[in-house]
Amino acid sequence: MTQQTIGFIGLGVMGRHVAKRLVQVGHRVQAYDINREPLTHFEAAGGIACTSAAAAAENASHIVIFVVNGKQAEQVIFGPAGIHETNAPGLTIISCVTMLPSEARSIGERCHEQGWSFIDAPVSGGEVGAQQGDLTVMASGGHSAMDTSHTLLTQIGTRLKRVGDQPGQGALVKTINQLLCGVHLAAAGEAIAMAQRAGLEPQAVFDVVSQSAAGSWMLSNRGPRMVASAFDTSASAVDIFVKDLGIVMDVARELKFPASLAATALQSFLGASGAGLGLKDDSAVVQYYNSFQPNKAE
Repeated sequence: MTQQTIGFIGLGVMGRHVAKRLVQVGHRVQAYDINREPLTHFEAAGGIACTSAAAAAENASHIVIFVVNGKQAEQVIFGPAGIHETNAPGLTIISCVTMLPSEARSIGERCHEQGWSFIDAPVSGGEVGAQQGDLTVMASGGHSAMDTSHTLLTQIGTRLKRVGDQPGQGALVKTINQLLCGVHLAAAGEAIAMAQRAGLEPQAVFDVVSQSAAGSWMLSNRGPRMVASAFDTSASAVDIFVKDLGIVMDVARELKFPASLAATALQSFLGASGAGLGLKDDSAVVQYYNSFQPNKAE
């Protein structure tokens, strides 16, 4: 494989694993994160730590972005010490950020004005998928950029799905994905909490429903943490689903689409966040349902 110089922005829960994997397959990876600690770990894994997004983009053919939302993506590209300060011609930016489709379209247009290619490529699969290189990549962008970036995209995630030729289409597919994830997770929390309220052994209930027609990936993955009330180590926080389901509702309003189940799921995550669980693992949504206690008869 021909070594490429890859800029990488965002060494969070998922980004740090993807960046490390790109080093392992032979790329020169120049990374930037607002926090120093993940950069130190990345250097120990053979990567190059940078002091700004602009520095990470120096002499790079591609920039991979793994920040939290569209505003952060816009900032690292166009803000102070952002990628735009390199004035690198022919750059391809791969955004793996969950954001509004309108934000992805806007960033894509601004990148085009800079003479850059922009691939809207959000991912799914969580921290485990990032560690194993087994993410699903929902990529949309121009045919030429997608073709020349094909190998890199498959190194980010083995399940590469080309879902469109315009920025924003990847974000739309991710929106649908998060609608289902949020509803499934809220439903799992409701079911486990109801079993607990009924006096059933939650582990026994989980063992049955996770192996029956009621099963889902979210239930199988998050259910054990719900049963064990193990919420302190966050693979994905409650507030991430507040953000993502908020995007679902924004898109639903734009489409005039009645996303009633997503709206209900959002209220569950908002309730959990409002109860102080926003930074806990998203399986803590079960605690939102457990907070409703029946009145005891005198």
